[in-house]
Amino acid sequence: MTTNSQIAVLLQKISEYLAMQEIPFKPRAYERAARALEDMSESVEDIYKKSGTKGIEEIPGVGVSIAEKIEEAIRTGHIKYYDELKKETPVDIESLSAIEGVGPKTVLVLYKKLGIKTVNDLERAARGGKLRNLPHFGLRTEEKILKGIDFRKQHADRFLLHEAMEQAHDIRDRLAQLDGVERVEVAGSLRRWRETIGDCDILVISNRAHAVMEYIAGMREVVHVYATGETKIMVRLKSGMDVDVRVVPPESFGAALNYFTGNKEHNVALRERASKHGWKLNEYGLFGGAKGQRYMCGRTEEEIYGKLGLAYIEPELRENRGEIVAAYEGKLPHLVGYGDLLGDLQVQSDWTDGRDPIEALAKEAIRLGRKYIAITDHTKRLAMTHGLDEVRIRKQMLEIDKVNKKYPLVKILKGTECDILKDGSLDLPDNILAQLDIVGVSVHSYFNMSRGDMTRRIVRAISNRHADILFHPTGRLVNRRPPYDVDMEAVIAAAKATRTILEINASPERLDLRDEHIRRAKEAGVLFAIDSDAHALKGLDVLQYGIAQARRGWAEKENIINAQPLEKMRKRLK
Repeated sequence: MTTNSQIAVLLQKISEYLAMQEIPFKPRAYERAARALEDMSESVEDIYKKSGTKGIEEIPGVGVSIAEKIEEAIRTGHIKYYDELKKETPVDIESLSAIEGVGPKTVLVLYKKLGIKTVNDLERAARGGKLRNLPHFGLRTEEKILKGIDFRKQHADRFLLHEAMEQAHDIRDRLAQLDGVERVEVAGSLRRWRETIGDCDILVISNRAHAVMEYIAGMREVVHVYATGETKIMVRLKSGMDVDVRVVPPESFGAALNYFTGNKEHNVALRERASKHGWKLNEYGLFGGAKGQRYMCGRTEEEIYGKLGLAYIEPELRENRGEIVAAYEGKLPHLVGYGDLLGDLQVQSDWTDGRDPIEALAKEAIRLGRKYIAITDHTKRLAMTHGLDEVRIRKQMLEIDKVNKKYPLVKILKGTECDILKDGSLDLPDNILAQLDIVGVSVHSYFNMSRGDMTRRIVRAISNRHADILFHPTGRLVNRRPPYDVDMEAVIAAAKATRTILEINASPERLDLRDEHIRRAKEAGVLFAIDSDAHALKGLDVLQYGIAQARRGWAEKENIINAQPLEKMRKRLK
């Protein structure tokens, strides 16, 4: 099966090739189509099976020509037009464009002037000082590109959590439908909800192991089979992700799930604890007896932890960061649950760079069971997003009043994502901020400030008496852009002193705060908001990634303001 994301990637690459050649209109058309597929909850392949290309053409942003290419991708896994563009300009546009500061037009200049096709070519040219003399480049651009390359190297072969999860869950669901399959679970770092994923482990209970091996080897997305045996197969997918599938007996499933969930240090600590009792723990079970061969348990993880004298440890906590001692002492946190959030306090509408009107966002929030959402469009400093000034934000408040009257099942809060200016002042005056229900503040510029200056800038911003929440506090983009240099200990202390909420941004491209910062802030008594940062309807349904991040940081329901009813949440704001 070809997923929406896989097709969207091909469309996005076509957009980048067309943008590189400065072909008018068409790049945006392919980009819009790619975003439309990413934002869809329904599988485009299912739409095609039901209604053919006519059904695809009904997707907003998809015309006849692009619908035909989507059909081709569904049928063959390829798009000939993309192959032709790539042959015409043989550059690795996806990898090159992933370097901060390098866009499609820059890629074309680099190819024409220096023959650069790959990131390795770019690195050699930059280290040789060949970029600084190109038009519109210079030494600072060259240094920025080198930093971007170094950052990408550190995160090579790592997949964003949501990308890996989509692929893994698709395989899991298909395996679950095979005859003889009793149970399927995804293990590894995916089960721990790590921010990025290297590979994927899937465990299966089945009385037809051979059929499972054959099915995996024959999947259309498999490009290479590393090894296969009676109960285990290792393959590589077209996306580049490696997948290991193991069929295990029911009596060992819990032990195997525990072992392959990890992490390594957590597993070692469990084995050491078993060894102190004279037992042996491995992926087959917990064993005792004089020779360590007497099976004690292994069907479930819970019985293994119980035998070891420990409370059950949730997968997100299994990082060997004190969870085993806490489990022994009965001090594990009661983690915020995946169904605990009642609201979402950062949502963008089509008043700025969001795609959908406020009314559509309200209806989708109701469908998702939200009790309240905050519309937090950008402010005037971000001209590229058509940010709101004082006049337009007042007009938006009136529209929110109308939507609230029409949809009483959800409360639409008047908010802002107010830009933090270079000196730490805010992009809207206090008299406007005072009229809003929620004031979020965030950094969108001058990322390369010194640590001291950036820290002072943020501390000044959150010290404003109207600033309720610091949005995406470190500014990172996972695998694409490092966080800006800021003293998070100082920011956490300032947040505590000023009663500012720190956001846990659930957008899979951000996941900001990091888990270690969440845990430090929680210990300091700082509260959090888990927000979608949605720019489209589908974007509202990503809160589970932020919840997972909060759980990895040991956060509990009481630490999350939007896990509280509306009036209780409001009392926790400034």
